[in-house]
Amino acid sequence: MGLIIRLFFTFIILCALAVAGFATYIGYNYEKKGEHSQNVHILIERGDNIAASLYSHNLIQQPLIFKIITRISGDATQLKAGEYDIPAEASMKEIIAQLVEGQTIERRFTIREGLTSYETIELIKNVENLQGSPSRIPAEGALLPNTYDYQKNDQRDVIIGRMQNAMEELLIELCALPEGVSFDAMQDLPCANAPSPLKTAHDVLTLASIVEKETAVPDERERVAGVFLNRLRKNIALQTDPTVIYAITKGEHKNDGKGPLGRRLLKKDLAIDSPYNTYKYPGLPPGPIANPGEASLKAVLNPEQHDYIYFVADGSGGHAFARTLTEHNNNVAKWRKIRKNQ
Repeated sequence: MGLIIRLFFTFIILCALAVAGFATYIGYNYEKKGEHSQNVHILIERGDNIAASLYSHNLIQQPLIFKIITRISGDATQLKAGEYDIPAEASMKEIIAQLVEGQTIERRFTIREGLTSYETIELIKNVENLQGSPSRIPAEGALLPNTYDYQKNDQRDVIIGRMQNAMEELLIELCALPEGVSFDAMQDLPCANAPSPLKTAHDVLTLASIVEKETAVPDERERVAGVFLNRLRKNIALQTDPTVIYAITKGEHKNDGKGPLGRRLLKKDLAIDSPYNTYKYPGLPPGPIANPGEASLKAVLNPEQHDYIYFVADGSGGHAFARTLTEHNNNVAKWRKIRKNQ
């Protein structure tokens, strides 16, 4: 009986030593420096065997230990797909932390305010490391200009969807629209904060796109919005050149450095028969002429209160504003003199 007890305790001790030894071995592999002497670039896609991928890139030497540690710790379900730059000699512990936190390589692109949807899609086609061709050109005004992060091999249509979701969320916030309403569905909904005579989200978006195209000076947006609202209230045609350009190009602007038309707008262009021609037809055009940014949307909802009815370029990048036609004609004469000398 005593022999059996001694053998039992000996077995327990040996098992404990084996467990302790294995735990020490796991801890050693978990903490030790990696054998890669340089940073390693690795793309981990959804569904990948992460341990096998790390092993194939010489980032870990014991895939089984990696699996054991991540399963025991609960990190196995927290590891994030993405494109990583693993530092030289990073330990298994450090690599797991990087994958759990999703510290991926930062890739981003910027879509500036005032581009048409056509121009925006053309730019997205040329963004490197994205996959797939855009399946459609979204409605004008549906995409929010901004800087967007992305991962290597993300689908272009997914990125475009994110841009449209961003515009939807912004309009929902600014116009107090129902949560979750789609871009198409929100167009005829009343915008709670729209200044008279604007009524709907579509109205706000349309005027914001015109403001966006008319001025690149941040401090002028509210004033320009105020001019257009004054004209709408008085039933005076907006007479804004960007709408005529849109009527001619249908938003498919040239990007050759010579402007959207590839030439200056001519007097005869102002007579073109299009509902987008705000020289010929009073009121707002049928829809947006570009994708406005957040600042222009806010400018329309919070316009400067004034009596200005006219404005024209002042030669410095901004505009000269006028209350009367006589004052405006004087400003136009000054601008023509400046342009003649350019």
